[in-house]
Amino acid sequence: MKKILAIISAFLLLLSCERADDLDSFVFDNPEIPIEIPNGFPALNSAVNSNLPTKFGVALGEKLFNEKRLSGNNTISCASCHNPSHAFADNNPKALGIYGREGLRNAPPIQNMAFMQFYNWDGNILQLEKQPLVPIITHEEMNSSILEVISKIGADTSYKSLFQKAFGDENISAERIYRSIAQYEYTLISSNSKYDRVERNEGEEFTAIEAEGFQLFKLKCASCHSTGLFTDQTFRNVGFPLNSSSEEAGRARVTGVMSDYMRFRVPSLRNIGYTAPYGSFGQFATLKEVLDYFDEGVLEADNLDPILKDNGNRIPLTASEKDAIISFLNTLNDESFVVD
Repeated sequence: MKKILAIISAFLLLLSCERADDLDSFVFDNPEIPIEIPNGFPALNSAVNSNLPTKFGVALGEKLFNEKRLSGNNTISCASCHNPSHAFADNNPKALGIYGREGLRNAPPIQNMAFMQFYNWDGNILQLEKQPLVPIITHEEMNSSILEVISKIGADTSYKSLFQKAFGDENISAERIYRSIAQYEYTLISSNSKYDRVERNEGEEFTAIEAEGFQLFKLKCASCHSTGLFTDQTFRNVGFPLNSSSEEAGRARVTGVMSDYMRFRVPSLRNIGYTAPYGSFGQFATLKEVLDYFDEGVLEADNLDPILKDNGNRIPLTASEKDAIISFLNTLNDESFVVD
């Protein structure tokens, strides 16, 4: 009898070891996806190192990004406002959520997020993992709750499989949802525009008007739209038309400091040809309208950016200079990044 028990014990031990080995190999068969820093880009947001993209984490994040069950009535996903065919922005002045509810601001493009230090127009988010909950619970966006989302996708076997592959077991948690969406967004890197190929000496050259525009851009625009991201990530009041909503205060909504009133994060200009309209609530339909506004004179404000205040509240531009700058800006469009 003792001999039989010993044999059974040995068999069970062997079986448990095999299962453990299978689990270990399964968990570690989820390789990291390296993030290469393109030339001229700033360093990674420090949060990336704590949530490096993995093969199945990104796959899960992409599925969740396109999942309409994140919204209360199953009609709105992240991709509804961050459309891949528009460089992960949309073409509405203000974001449209559940039941067509209008948000406070324009939906910004999702690109090169791994290198940003602030997220959203007012910089209220510092780590991308903390962003997904905001649209899920916001009345004008998805109008749901994370518990409702977990309940909806919890019975879906395809999600159970992906959570297992990404995290080692089938447990669906809020943190894992946030981490996987962030991993996916970290991989959305745009650095293959004509501008990039010219800078890398890959056999392309600017046309005469693009080259002229580049020189004008460096003279009149690059103080704010710097680095390979084409933003210095600062918050500035550039005197754009004001949002009529009493809820809007720009950066001051976050800091509570009056000097931050109507200051907004300088937007990246990459893929700008795909992301109209422009401004924090889509004040301008075209790039020409933006440049015309700067040329004609912006709104006065106590905290107006010194670049404008010291120059009569404007950036003087001739018609030909505007055409040249727009021609250059269109070299920042990355066709390979946009998904039809």
